[in-house]
Amino acid sequence: MTQITLVIPAAGASRRMGDRDKLLEPVDGQPLLRGFAQRALAVSDDVIVTLPDPTSPRCAVLEGLPVTQIMVPDADDGMSASLRRAAEAVSSDAEGVMILPADMPDLTEDDLRHVIQAFTDASGEFLVQATGADGTPGHPVIFPTDLIAQFKTLSGDAGARSILRENRTRLIRVPLPHENALTDLDTPDAWTLWRANNPDR
Repeated sequence: MTQITLVIPAAGASRRMGDRDKLLEPVDGQPLLRGFAQRALAVSDDVIVTLPDPTSPRCAVLEGLPVTQIMVPDADDGMSASLRRAAEAVSSDAEGVMILPADMPDLTEDDLRHVIQAFTDASGEFLVQATGADGTPGHPVIFPTDLIAQFKTLSGDAGARSILRENRTRLIRVPLPHENALTDLDTPDAWTLWRANNPDR
């Protein structure tokens, strides 16, 4: 099986949530971040979670899970800070790195496996980006390891979009059901609407 490192960027401040932390919101009976980490561990034994600092409640909800916790003291620099730190921790055995935003509760274990299978089928030479059922680009994205060094040069909050743009000819897009690859919840209103549509979760 292809060895994929999953990176869950969880060092951001959730400023748009006011006094709530979106990654600690209860989903399926536990904090979103913990459930997401468990989903990641179901498809890979190499999971990296970036975090703001050791005293963060986000660290506490990961207790007992075999994930690698990477602290990002410069998290205010944006998503790129998490990716820079994570790149330094990627195992030399990894054949690809999946960036998996943690505020997307509709992504399933099967979705992750589907994206990994597409990467495997492409012999690990191509970037693979999940899309909505309508083809709208979304998450997660898998990067071949030959591109990981570029993570160390990223800046700002655009994440790895520049790497995607520069490697368009190596990009494969894989549709996932419904809006699983698109639904990210980073405001109270978004959470309220999602809960109204998902009363059992």
